[in-house]
Amino acid sequence: MKLKQLVAAGAILSSASFANAAAQDSEFVVKDIRVEGLQRVALGAALTYLPVQVGDELNTFRVTQLIRSLYSSTHFENVEILRDGNTLVVRVAERPTISNIIFEGNDDIKDEQLQESLDGNGVRIGEPLDKTVLTSIENGLKDFFYSIGKYNADVTAIITPLPRNRVDLKLLFEEGDAAEIEQINIVGNDIFSDEELMEAFELQYDTPWWDFLSETRYQQQTLQGDMETLRNHYLNRGYLRFNVDSTQVSMTPEKSGIYIAMNVTEGEQYTISEVELVGDVLGHEEYIERVLPLTTGELYNQAEVTYTEEFISKYLGRFGYAYPTVTTVPEINDEDKTVKLTLSVDPGKRIYVNRIKFNGNVVTADSVLRQNVSQMEGTWLSNNLLESSKNQLSRLTYMEEVEYETVRIPGSEDKVDVNYNVKEQPSGSFNAGIGYGDRTKLSLQAGIQQDNFLGTGKRVGLNLSTVSYQRSAQITYNDPYFTIDGISLGGSLGYSEFDGSDFNVIQYNSKRWSIGANVGYPINEFNRINFGLTYSNVELYNRGYYEQTEQFYNQFTNGEDPDAAIKYDSYLASISWSRSTLNRGLFPTAGSSQRASFSITTPNSDVNYFKTVFDGKWYFPLSRNQRWSFLARVRLGYGNGYGDINGNEQILPFTENFTAGGSDSLRGFENNTVGPRGVFLGNTGTIVGPDGEVFPGDPADAQLSWSTRSLGGNAMALGGIELIVPTPFVEEDMDNSVRTSLFVDVGNVWDTEFDYDYYRQFDVAASQRGELLDYSDWSLYRSSAGVSVQWISPMGPMVFSFSKAIQQRDGDDARFFTFNIGQTF
Repeated sequence: MKLKQLVAAGAILSSASFANAAAQDSEFVVKDIRVEGLQRVALGAALTYLPVQVGDELNTFRVTQLIRSLYSSTHFENVEILRDGNTLVVRVAERPTISNIIFEGNDDIKDEQLQESLDGNGVRIGEPLDKTVLTSIENGLKDFFYSIGKYNADVTAIITPLPRNRVDLKLLFEEGDAAEIEQINIVGNDIFSDEELMEAFELQYDTPWWDFLSETRYQQQTLQGDMETLRNHYLNRGYLRFNVDSTQVSMTPEKSGIYIAMNVTEGEQYTISEVELVGDVLGHEEYIERVLPLTTGELYNQAEVTYTEEFISKYLGRFGYAYPTVTTVPEINDEDKTVKLTLSVDPGKRIYVNRIKFNGNVVTADSVLRQNVSQMEGTWLSNNLLESSKNQLSRLTYMEEVEYETVRIPGSEDKVDVNYNVKEQPSGSFNAGIGYGDRTKLSLQAGIQQDNFLGTGKRVGLNLSTVSYQRSAQITYNDPYFTIDGISLGGSLGYSEFDGSDFNVIQYNSKRWSIGANVGYPINEFNRINFGLTYSNVELYNRGYYEQTEQFYNQFTNGEDPDAAIKYDSYLASISWSRSTLNRGLFPTAGSSQRASFSITTPNSDVNYFKTVFDGKWYFPLSRNQRWSFLARVRLGYGNGYGDINGNEQILPFTENFTAGGSDSLRGFENNTVGPRGVFLGNTGTIVGPDGEVFPGDPADAQLSWSTRSLGGNAMALGGIELIVPTPFVEEDMDNSVRTSLFVDVGNVWDTEFDYDYYRQFDVAASQRGELLDYSDWSLYRSSAGVSVQWISPMGPMVFSFSKAIQQRDGDDARFFTFNIGQTF
């Protein structure tokens, strides 16, 4: 082949590099085209990038076009244009294909963020590698590290060739340590001290060791935020002419320390001389003017100006004007130090909702999500309804994250689509197992609880259990969307056999089966009221004789067979109120929830009693991202009997007593062990009559003892505080699945009917250890402290608690470590 130079194109493209072009004549007619060097790119695809065909006359300009076109395809890193007679020869070297991308040494930037940045530059596995892009990526990453104070950071792209024109791309990070802030100075401030001005700064220096929330590492974006905080401090106090004249950031020679100086001009205070509202506010001038915080004669306040603009915008948004323009125009009078504020309002067009779409819901049906959306299609777009809908969706226990966006429809100025982007999380728990133990013997367990059954939003549960102390089966069902108005309907059916002697309660055996139904009504977005009715049939046998239970047993005992089993029926009516402003259904970090319930057996029941319970939780975010949060909670309960049946004064059945201890009440104590114990009097002696009849002996000879098992009580008060902290070694995006908290639990269960003074008159049996506690004393509280880790696992919720009992009473069973699975938080 005879190669002749056609054109030298070394400087045609600033970013192009190719060997040379060869031909003898500057122009010739192309009789044939040959492409050499193709490996991955098909010949047909390569020819589509050639703006030259057989029969065309080739000249310098056409060669320039040809080379530009080939490089613009992004498939080639080297191009040669050659001539073999009248044949155009295009010799190319393809860009290597990226086989793998590796990140090494990156701590401040997650792999996902890095890959997202590379994707934006077209650098991804399976795509050709443009080496010219790598330099800009390296520099961009270095700039990022510089912005967070890591001035010794370095980023290197390493390309490793592989067979078949492939490469491995490794981004090697050497982040180094961030520069610490050595000092922050504010120059020019006379009215406020440095300490007062920097109190609200995020950037801090010379902080005490225990102030672990302070940020002492330099970050450029945080500095910008602190400068805005400084500006607002003055503007919110009337210093309308305040200005940050300059900011200097200097480093120590070794680039490990930062000195920051801000030069400011404070100016003087300005008062508001007049507030004028102009523009179209849709006839609501009187209401808006009445609620505006801006008042003539008061100091200018930038925060109130901003609030006013946002308030008017949100207010107009309630009527479908979703994109209003509200501008405050100040007219400053420097002579008398006053300012006139003119609020200019342009509501824009009224916006209607075209369609509401849901993205990300793999399990949950769209119809279920729509049940929780207040904003309707075809109606005005309301900011209030959008936020309300987001909050309602977020409170669903099977939703991890919910966001929304409004998308304008091309060609339509008054219509938008609303897209709700949701992320689901596990909505149920499953447990199954088989085991053997000295206490439980053979145990079999199987159960499933699903809060979003088949994506319908219905709650369905089936639980079967057999251990030495209990055999039970229960079916539960609840449809929160029984009607389109949000009325719920549910029911339950259950059966259980229980042996208290093998559990942590007093000795008795029971059989119970029950059936119930409930219906709920929504009052508004936050409040709901529920009504329920449950029928129960209970059989008690093999009972232990305790002083606190005898009054209940006596009303059913058969005199001819005092040890026979007793049975009773009850119809329990209940009403409950619940309120929730939580930001999420599971693992909330803000808002509160309260629930109060009252239940009472109907007069035609064999037992007459009532119970009332209140639960409250309050969450207070401590950081902007809400990874740090404070929780306060309380649970109160009281129950008792009412009236009398056949001359028997009614008391609360001991099977309905409150108990405490365990992961859902008092961590650090064994389940159901906190509270009153069973008390009994023994060894009273007997007197035998002449005909063999037996009479009780002298009660004064009775000896007092009590069980190690809990009886429970009719009153309860539990509470606690928790500091929710980021879980160590867990990524931030797992915060909705894993939670760690430091807690303090406190509370007690007591019996208001217990007569402590009566039992104190008896001698304590020699075999009894310890001292009888006053089980009617509410102040005999217990407390504990520790750390808890909760995880929404594929098998259901898991709770790990490490705790130390701080205040415990005689006979309490403390536990340092507890573990639970399948328990609702």
